[in-house]
This record gives sequence, structure tokens and C-alpha cells, in this order.
Amino acid sequence: MSLTAKIPKPKTCKNPACGASFVPQRFAQSVCSPKCGLAIKDVNQEKARKSLAEVGRKELRAAKERVKPRSQYMREAQAAFNAWVRERDAKLPCISCGRHHQGKYDAGHYRTVGSNPALRFEPLNCHKQCVPCNQHKSGDIVNYRINLVQRIGVEAVEWLEGPHEPKKYTIEDLKAITAEYRAKTRELKRAAA
Repeated sequence: MSLTAKIPKPKTCKNPACGASFVPQRFAQSVCSPKCGLAIKDVNQEKARKSLAEVGRKELRAAKERVKPRSQYMREAQAAFNAWVRERDAKLPCISCGRHHQGKYDAGHYRTVGSNPALRFEPLNCHKQCVPCNQHKSGDIVNYRINLVQRIGVEAVEWLEGPHEPKKYTIEDLKAITAEYRAKTRELKRAAA
């Protein structure tokens, strides 16, 4: 076994103005002399600053994710689900009044989230509804039910009106729901384009 040190291979100086070939004296040496090192220090400082800033942003993002409450995950999942419902029903009229108009539409739940949270993310329970019907007429539930029977059938409506097992969503469940409905929304938008 030989105890001799390995001889380093020659490198090209990283200073674009120099470009000389040299044998490194230290590990990770990238320039031939201190003069060339000083010549490219501004470039290296900018790269280092950007790298540190990116590390800082990633750490901040991770810290925010760690302290995010379950309710925030629930809001994100609900927003993703509602966006998917509006995209799914984009060509359909309001479920309650049957009108097409230029106003804003909500994702209106037949069985409200407050009265039946188990149906919060049930696609049969949620349809495109205009803001006047959903917010100003409290969902216009009588007309909603009439049109819902025509759209999904009596058996499905009776199932919605029946009892349901309560669901306790974990943060992982909510992340999965958010990802699933965002992907479905992108798919619908791609198909419509």
C-alpha cells in the first residue's frame, strides 16, 4: 500500500479573462491566483446571495407549512373543490333559477356544510349556483331540489337527504383532496380549451 498523495489534475482558471491552466494547491480551488479570485468575486457573491435567498425562502415556506392550522387546510380544500364544481358545471345554468347570466357563480351545496358536514366534498351535493340564489335567497332550496331531482334522479336526492356518517378529515386527507380537485380542475380547463 502506497502512502504517497494523489497528484491533482490540472484545471482551467474560472476567471474568463485568464483561462490559464493550473494545478490546484487546495481542495476545490477554482482560480489560478488570488488576483483571479478577486477579479470574479462579484460574480460569486451574487450567486451566493441568490442561493442564500432561495434557502431562506424554502425555510420560510416550510416554517409556514408547519404552523398552518387545520382550518387553513380545510379552506384550501373547500376552495379547490368549489373551483372544480364551477368548472364542471360551466356550461349548465344555475341549479336553482335555471338562468345563464354574466354574474358571479358559487358552488352551492344542497345540504349545507353546517347542517351536514359529511357531504362537504360530495360532488352530487354541490352544483353551480348564481350568487343571488345562493347568498340572497339562502340557496333557494325548493327550486334547487326540483332541478336536482331532474339532474341526478330521485334516488340520489333521497340518499343526500338521508343520514350520513360524520367524517373527521385529517390534514393529510385535506391535502389529498386539495391536490385531487386542483388536478381535476386543470384537466377540465385543458379539455375545454
